[in-house]
Amino acid sequence: MSVNTALIRTIYPHNMLGRGIGLNAVVVAVAAAAGPTIASGILSLAPWPWLFAVNVPIGVAAIAVGLRALPKAARAPHSFDFAGAALSAATFGLLIGSIDAAGHGERFGLLAAELAATSICGFFLVRREFTRSSPMLPVDLLRIPIFSLSVGTSICSFVAQMLALVSLPFLLQNEFGYAAVQIGLLITPWPVAIGIVAPIAGRLADRYPAGILGGIGLVVFAAGLLSLALLPAHADFFTIGWRMALAGAGFGLFQSPNNRAMISAAPRARSGGASGMLGTARLLGQTIGAALVASLFARVPHHATTVALFVASGFAIVGAVVSALRLVERPVALSDRTAEGAVAPD
Repeated sequence: MSVNTALIRTIYPHNMLGRGIGLNAVVVAVAAAAGPTIASGILSLAPWPWLFAVNVPIGVAAIAVGLRALPKAARAPHSFDFAGAALSAATFGLLIGSIDAAGHGERFGLLAAELAATSICGFFLVRREFTRSSPMLPVDLLRIPIFSLSVGTSICSFVAQMLALVSLPFLLQNEFGYAAVQIGLLITPWPVAIGIVAPIAGRLADRYPAGILGGIGLVVFAAGLLSLALLPAHADFFTIGWRMALAGAGFGLFQSPNNRAMISAAPRARSGGASGMLGTARLLGQTIGAALVASLFARVPHHATTVALFVASGFAIVGAVVSALRLVERPVALSDRTAEGAVAPD
């Protein structure tokens, strides 16, 4: 997941990068759309361990195809930074653990200790990475306004997405009485809409600014989330389905342009670091979103699912504002600090 966008940049020329990212989003969306439906079918016939067992042959097939088809990208001249990797793992591991602990109401003393350890590891990580030519954590790329704003937009969007996707099954089961198989089918319009919109958004991203496309997409995403929060008491399949599709369409319009903006803002030789940062932003957003759902269930158990959707809509609006800020920023080239010298960005 972390190197995927860098591989796409290796395969596609710059003027077709949005198209490549959009096609990749289609593959992800189709798989995501098939997942809940297939899972519903499996659960109707077999116990839950089969949800994991079925992935073994799929994983083996993916490895076989990957070994044959993935591009052989040029290797970096520097050696692997084991110390930076350890500090990075400790910092983000402790950070994610702290967020999760806060969401589940862990004792204050333990939470404070985790946050203190996170801060210490993070301080030494950033201090170390600023002195390196090819840092494990690409903190230098955050000096590029388009890159840092794209990271912020991504975090907000994935907080909103995870708030919705974690809370929706509880809402559909507890408030509307749908069974597990039905819930899988009801959520399916979301990734289907992403699959339809993402390639269109990818092509548009090669022609229009990500700030505009991402902002519009996140506003539509927020509208879809708000419509789900305001579902009527006796919502049928169609009433729920079109709201799911609206949210998915908005997310699909945002995602491809945002990913394109983030990866193309970095020098080509730093594509791996930029792609890894994209994965970090996604994971941080998803972790924060899941932890917020847990916190809401602990504090407002009777209204947690609805409140989660309202909060998700708010995060999507914040993401739209951050996305729009990219329109007032001029692209800034960052020379690539490698042993081979400066490399111009795309």
